[in-house]
Amino acid sequence: MRSITRTVIAGLAGVALAAAASLTALAADITGTWQASVKMSSGQSGSPTFVFKQSGSKLSGTYSGAFGTAEVAGSVTGNSIRFSFGTAPQQARYVGEISGDTMRGTVDYGGQASGTFTATKQ
Repeated sequence: MRSITRTVIAGLAGVALAAAASLTALAADITGTWQASVKMSSGQSGSPTFVFKQSGSKLSGTYSGAFGTAEVAGSVTGNSIRFSFGTAPQQARYVGEISGDTMRGTVDYGGQASGTFTATKQ
């Protein structure tokens, strides 16, 4: 009986590890150049470019746009993305969802302005 129980437990552990590996494999990989369109609630708009490098769930890269250039840091979990650039209190924070070669979501510029963004992988 003990042998059967150990075999069942070992089998379940193997299934759990395989499932976890599958979920990691399904996570979006956004490494590359993305052209964005930002529309602020004030009516202003912009077209920044982001170059992302993804390592697991960790995200790094660069922003290029109306505010010059800046380093970007963030994370990707499944199809959810969070990234920011700048320093508090003027940090730009992007939160969104990834679908294939497109992402969309909201942006907040240090509580001073907010809006939405869409981006397409180049």
